[in-house]
Amino acid sequence: MFQGRPLHAAFVCTTILHHMVQYTTSRLDTSFAALSDATRRSVLEQLARADASITDLAERFNMTLTGMRKHVGVLEQAGLVTTKKIGRVRKCQLGPRRLEEETAWLERYRRGWDERFDELEMVVEELSRKEKSDGRRNRR
Repeated sequence: MFQGRPLHAAFVCTTILHHMVQYTTSRLDTSFAALSDATRRSVLEQLARADASITDLAERFNMTLTGMRKHVGVLEQAGLVTTKKIGRVRKCQLGPRRLEEETAWLERYRRGWDERFDELEMVVEELSRKEKSDGRRNRR
């Protein structure tokens, strides 16, 4: 027995939680890895304006087709881009992922920094008040 449940039930809960953490972490890792490259970020910006073929993207970024296919593949794996073959042309468009999880992670991180800077600001203000107060006392 573990926490009032049969041991196998506790194991299943732990295993499911472990898989959820791994899934979320690997998804964030995949997204941030895809976004870590300036060319891939630029490709996303371009696709936000209009769909494009891999050939068009390769020409726009002065890159080989093979190189652009690799970049698009990374973005596609992260769910940020989808491709569709139309005849002999592979068209790219923004994918279904809207980066909600990544934005939420960044927002939590930003809030933590905001809190730390707010605390630092209070310390600096308190030190400034003490310094002014001590300066007045020393003049008397």
